[in-house]
Amino acid sequence: MPRFLSMIRIDEQNLPAQTPDPEFEARMGALFEEITKAGVMLDTAGLAPTSQGTRVSWEDGKLSYTDGPFTETKEVVGGYALMQCKDKAEALEWTKRFLEIHPNNWTVTAEVREIAEG
Repeated sequence: MPRFLSMIRIDEQNLPAQTPDPEFEARMGALFEEITKAGVMLDTAGLAPTSQGTRVSWEDGKLSYTDGPFTETKEVVGGYALMQCKDKAEALEWTKRFLEIHPNNWTVTAEVREIAEG
């Protein structure tokens, strides 16, 4: 069965100031329980801010390191979900449900890509 990575993109510089309300947390918890029981969710997590990250680049045979924050990037990957689905349509359906749980004043984008297997 194919695996898909849903990369959650956020505008790190314009995150909502207020913490999510308890109803949002309850909706998210219920969806995670459902997707886990369905055998779809393999792993998921949020990522620490880019201010705590380091980019490692390979160019002209040399490594270089750049510490965050990465202010030149408007959208960053803020989290991910690794899912095992029967096809891309199922992966998109779970991702749609994940996004629809968020409050209306949030801007969150998900990029869904199938993992190329061996």
